[in-house]
Amino acid sequence: MVVALVIGLGLAAAPVAFQMFTRAPQGGTMIDDFQPYMQTTKIDAFRGYLDLIDKANTESLTLQQSLPDYDTQFVGAAGLNDQWPTIQTDMTDLLDRMDRNMGNYAAVAALPSFDLFPWFFVLPGVIIAGLAAAALVKGRKGTRPRGLLIALAVMGLGVVAAPAIFQMFTRAPKGGEMIDDFRPMMTAQRVRNVQGYFISLGGGEGQLRVGVVPAYEATGASAADHPAITQFSAEWPTIVGEFNPMIATMNDNVDNFQAVDAMPSFPLFPWFFVIPGALVAGAAAAALRRRETPPATSPTPEKESS
Repeated sequence: MVVALVIGLGLAAAPVAFQMFTRAPQGGTMIDDFQPYMQTTKIDAFRGYLDLIDKANTESLTLQQSLPDYDTQFVGAAGLNDQWPTIQTDMTDLLDRMDRNMGNYAAVAALPSFDLFPWFFVLPGVIIAGLAAAALVKGRKGTRPRGLLIALAVMGLGVVAAPAIFQMFTRAPKGGEMIDDFRPMMTAQRVRNVQGYFISLGGGEGQLRVGVVPAYEATGASAADHPAITQFSAEWPTIVGEFNPMIATMNDNVDNFQAVDAMPSFPLFPWFFVIPGALVAGAAAAALRRRETPPATSPTPEKESS
């Protein structure tokens, strides 16, 4: 019962030791915030925008050959040409990380609310500690605490069963995979880089629209020679309107991600229930068996014959 008492107190104290009361809700906020973007249709739309910008950039390089002093006269467009390979590579990497973690995200989102997660340790821990303490007190008073021991064994088995009920053995490792894969992208520096990309894209689009295209058409060319640039300019407000909320979500959740990343590894969480629960159930079963086994009695010595 002392073993069960210590384990119960340890379970109850675990959320404090791992700062779960602050970190777990931050994880829940991050999961909720990313929900609109962890969808195949959204990622496909983002990829389509990148493809369009790539085609517009290629067209601008063709137009560049017909315009003298392009690099000095159209600095914004030239800057976009120079930075686009880096922008395309980095943004594609972000989308790839989100795309390949769709299943992992769904698994984590299907877990019980992160706000409740600390209480899955505290409540069973307090109950186990209370039952163990009551059994100790009752036993020392000379009363058999059989009912308390049975309740303690059932409580231990319930804790063991919790990961299976919530499918933690499959879902938690997927959460760990997602955290590992998101780590390079969920940093303040990476977010600042992405924000800078859209400043360059906006400046490049504006100069293509009001500078490069009019100058090119003044040479006798027609709008048919740059359809991608025309479409890029037409869709730029939509592109910005779609990407900006996602970038803002990343920025708002950098601290939340770091809080979740500072918690113990996700694949270990099922075992934080199974091992203590099994020990408690085993301790209660051992106590029951010990108390229900009658003590061995010594044979009564026969009277010595006179």
